[in-house]
This record gives sequence, structure tokens and C-alpha cells, in this order.
Amino acid sequence: MTYFSPTDLIINPDGSSYHLNIRPEQLSDTIFMVGDPERVEKVSCHFDRIHTKIHKREFISHFGELAGKPIGVLSSGIGADNVEIVMNELDALANIDFSTRQEKKEKRSLNLIRMGTSGSIQEDIPVDSVLISQAAIGFDNLAQFYDFNSDKSLSQADLQHFCQQIAYPLPIYGAAASETLLNLFSQDSYFKEAYRGITLTAPGFYAPQGRTVRMESILPNFLQDCSEAFLGPAKITNIEMETSAYYAFSGVLGHEMISINAILANRKTHQFSQNPEKQITQLIERAIALFS
Repeated sequence: MTYFSPTDLIINPDGSSYHLNIRPEQLSDTIFMVGDPERVEKVSCHFDRIHTKIHKREFISHFGELAGKPIGVLSSGIGADNVEIVMNELDALANIDFSTRQEKKEKRSLNLIRMGTSGSIQEDIPVDSVLISQAAIGFDNLAQFYDFNSDKSLSQADLQHFCQQIAYPLPIYGAAASETLLNLFSQDSYFKEAYRGITLTAPGFYAPQGRTVRMESILPNFLQDCSEAFLGPAKITNIEMETSAYYAFSGVLGHEMISINAILANRKTHQFSQNPEKQITQLIERAIALFS
């Protein structure tokens, strides 16, 4: 079996993963993923019991029980670069023996549910709606370092054609959600009414999402071009900063992953939610109810 050196897989003196500070025996099979560390308690307060709280940097995790089953919630912070750390370390905790530094024969698949916020780039997807990302494309630089080819990967021909439409020269990648989790969420009346779409994961919040403050973007029409271009037969529905990395890593590493989004802004109509916390709270409560 593959051996992972102390410089490739850094393990803390207490036997926990380097950044997340989680020990293998603390890991649950189902974990809710949030970006904002302050949102962790808004999720874990719905658990029946919390037995572990861990805080290191922007990575906060709570583990406990819900309906008699182990459950967890973890904050990633902002961006695909943070997701790269989170996914590598979660997979290591699940599928590498920390005592021998060797890959386990029997692989463990985690159920990961991202609950986040996003902006619509289509006029007909309104503020305060919910959108489930069926697939996502990433504009960060991870595709220059990883081979994300898996059975969940999006067609390279479709991705190249999309880039041609928006005159974007750098490599992008794309992957789809877990069919198992899509089916689970489709059984709930609240999520059954949610929009389904293709999410664009941006490498930043301002210019990469079409915002201008004091520095001018060298791609001033980027958001408009993306909203009008097609990925295969479909248009891009929304934009955020993590989903593509979650989907790509999950596809390669064998984990089940879904991203559900509270649409707080419509970038075409320039509207923003009047009560964003209400939308986020409702999203959290309905998602957790599926596992109760």
C-alpha cells in the first residue's frame, strides 16, 4: 500500500490532521460544510448532542449526534484554495491509517453537504430562492495542479467551447454533484421546488465576480459573458467561490457531495436579499431535517 511521508501528510503530535486538527476517530460519515466559521454553531445547535468542538484558524468543526447517528459540521473559510486543504485532510482522515501512514484497503465514502450563499446571474432566478448545484465549473488555478478526471467530470469539449464563448484563455475544470444526494434532496418538498443549475466558482469576490470598487477589471464583461454563454445545452445559473473544488475532489476521491445555495443576490437585477439571515437559517434547518 502507498506510504505517505511526514512532509506529504503532516500529522500533529496529538494524532490530528495538520490544519483541521481532527483525529480519525472523531470523523463522522455525514458532515455539513459551511464557509463562515460563525455559521458552525447555527448548524450544530440543531444536533441532539455535541461531544466535540475543534477550532484552528478558520477551520471550526463540531461533531455530535442527530437522530442517533454521528453527524458533523465544518467551516472551510472562503475559496477553493481552502477547500483544497479541507478535502485532502478529510479524505486522509477517512482513508489513510495515521499510525502507519499507509492507504487503507477498504475505502470510506463521506457524505458532504455544502450549505452556502450565492448570487444568481440569470434574471429569472430571484433573490431569496434556493438553488441546488447540479454541476460546477472552476475558474481557480487548481486545474493546473490536479488531474480532476473522474466519472463526475464535465465534458472537456463543453468546457473548451464555453471558454471560447467568453474569450477566457486559462484552463478550467468542472464536475457534477452526487446523484445519491441529489435524489435524497429531491424527496423533500422544500428542495423539490429549488432551482437546479450550473454554478460558476470564482477565484475571488470582486473582479472575478464582476464587481468594481477602485481597481478596474481587465475582463469588465466577464459576468455578462458568462450569463449568456452555454455549457453544453445549459446556461450558468449562479456564482460563488467553493462548489467546483468540492465536486472535483469528491469525484476523484469517491465521496458524495452536494452544494445547496441560498440566493442572496441577483446580479442582473442588482437586488440583494432584505433578510439574508432568514434565508440562510431556513436553508440550514431544512437540510438538517433530511438527516433527522
